[in-house]
Amino acid sequence: MQLLQDHSIKNLNTFGVDVKAKYFVEVISRDELINILSDKKLKEEKKIILGGGSNVLFTKDFNGIVIKVSIPEIKVVGENSDSFIIEAGAGVIWDELVDYSVEKNYGGIENLKLIPGTVGAAPIQNIGAYGQELADTFVSLKGVFINSGEGKIFNKKDCRFSYRSSIFRQKLKNEFVITSVQLRLSKSPKVNTTYKTLREYLIQNKILNPIIQDTSKAVAEIRRRRLPDPAKIGNAGSFFKNPVVSEEIFLNLKSKYPAIASFTADAGRVKISAGWLIEKCGWKGKRIGDVGTSPDHALVICNFGNGSGSEILEFAMRIKESVVNKFGIELEEEVNMI
Repeated sequence: MQLLQDHSIKNLNTFGVDVKAKYFVEVISRDELINILSDKKLKEEKKIILGGGSNVLFTKDFNGIVIKVSIPEIKVVGENSDSFIIEAGAGVIWDELVDYSVEKNYGGIENLKLIPGTVGAAPIQNIGAYGQELADTFVSLKGVFINSGEGKIFNKKDCRFSYRSSIFRQKLKNEFVITSVQLRLSKSPKVNTTYKTLREYLIQNKILNPIIQDTSKAVAEIRRRRLPDPAKIGNAGSFFKNPVVSEEIFLNLKSKYPAIASFTADAGRVKISAGWLIEKCGWKGKRIGDVGTSPDHALVICNFGNGSGSEILEFAMRIKESVVNKFGIELEEEVNMI
């Protein structure tokens, strides 16, 4: 473990924003994390926890310590007649966990293929896609409070999961570091094709009796077609959440815009496609300097070259303003701004 000063984190955030951290350290174990958190010389420094850097926008240099959590290992820690419980270190790449599970025919996260980031970041925003979300298979997680270094285990109820959110994104934001996550995966996987785009892809490709390996491959292909690769074009995937509104508000919008794209949410509420709203405001494929939206998906804001974090933020705020003006809906960011 090496503490670095004035360290560039351009290659550690998927927007590729060129910023520096006053201090930077990478930890590969819980003990290393506790040691750095308890270091008296660093006690008063502001701290940011970094995983894959795929859900963060740095708008300026960070005057504190960036701690990259790279705790490894995937292992089976429990089993019954129906399922396995697997535990993955917070530093495991999420997509590697999906591949591990699919290869072993453990069902439950195959539709979450190609979501960028690490396992430790997954519970924070309750990642989800194509009809599945983390909360569906979540058992518990372990971690450490930043200020005290005290460890704690959170079960599913403790995490207060909701749409793209959790207690770690709300009450405990920047207060708790996840070190490992446990998931319960099925021994007899049931394919989830409730998501329209996935179902249509399988039918079009004459995959009529899909298994989880088929759905994982299908999701990967759909995502590659629609979303730019962060390794080639700087982005953090979906920049905004799909807004959830009352049925009354939705029906009013639908009377004005019959083609509005929507999904069923909880009782009496409807989820509206943020990408559709943004596209109808004329932002799909629009570019200002080095910052713009993907020509294939209006929900993805890209850094096409040397765009700064502040330029990306300004671009995003202009999108928000136009959606409010046209539809009366205020979008909420998925990406964390620093």
